[in-house]
Amino acid sequence: MSTSLTGWTDELARTRLHFVTGKGGTGKTTLAASLGLALAAGGRRVLLVEVEGRQGIAQLFDTEPLPYAEQRIASAPGGGELRALHIDVEAALLEYFEMFYNLGFAGRTLRRMGAIEFATTLAPGLRDVLLTGKVKECVRRTESDGRYTYDAVVVDAPPTGRVVKFLDVTKALTDLAKTGPIRGQAEGVVKLLHSGDTAVHLVTLLEEMPVRETVEGVAELDGADLRPGAVLVNRVRPPRLPARSVTAAADGRVDASRVRDGLAGAGLKLPDATLEALVSETVEHAIRVAAEQRAREQLTEADLPTLELPEAGDGIDVAALYELAEALVEQGVR
Repeated sequence: MSTSLTGWTDELARTRLHFVTGKGGTGKTTLAASLGLALAAGGRRVLLVEVEGRQGIAQLFDTEPLPYAEQRIASAPGGGELRALHIDVEAALLEYFEMFYNLGFAGRTLRRMGAIEFATTLAPGLRDVLLTGKVKECVRRTESDGRYTYDAVVVDAPPTGRVVKFLDVTKALTDLAKTGPIRGQAEGVVKLLHSGDTAVHLVTLLEEMPVRETVEGVAELDGADLRPGAVLVNRVRPPRLPARSVTAAADGRVDASRVRDGLAGAGLKLPDATLEALVSETVEHAIRVAAEQRAREQLTEADLPTLELPEAGDGIDVAALYELAEALVEQGVR
């Protein structure tokens, strides 16, 4: 059996476009934001992008809903800067009309007429081309001195079950015209997404369903010729039992008399009911630890760099995002 690598690799350090996906409820948006902060450490400028319309980034950073404009949302250690962008499909299409067809006023008229909704319904692939096309523009944009505007772009991507369809712009091209600016833009997106500049990271918990979906997601990305990046294991809790004791305790083999004697030796004398509850908690904890060990073994099938993030004890706020970012930096994210 192959084993997962630990820490960020040199190959990932050269990546400029990071998609973060994961099963719903695993903390995908939280880790996308934390990754953005980690990549911005040391004076870099990073853009954090949202494409699902949930305004999850604004909620995380406790700010007003994000407009269709890049704006500073946080600073990073060492003088870095994290900006954020909420991509609205209609705004992106209007931008295309103005950029490629010089239809600024007419585009706004089309919006009032409902033509934009009609267009994205008629060609379902157009929506994802518009979203990924805007991401590509942000990645490739340069300043007057020729340097990239952003050192890295992090995208809070759709969940694992939809991410390949979202990124498989090659298939979406069949829904579009054979020629024209939007098709040309889509071809540029295809080139970027299938290059070494792009990686798709998968967020999981040490639980059976998220781990299974992660392993399946990696296989699906490989099949679509999209590069999986790292597995980000979220909400990891430290084991409270010696490794040698886990199997027996998970099977319910906890010697209550030994526990009582150990506590007495430490000067603690507990009522029988309290001791019984403590033994029950020990068994439950051992069962969880054993299940997490099996989940880790299953994750080795992905054969990807694996980073672990601790559970935030008091919930997720801005301070917790910085703590998670620091944990990522300590594991080599740069």
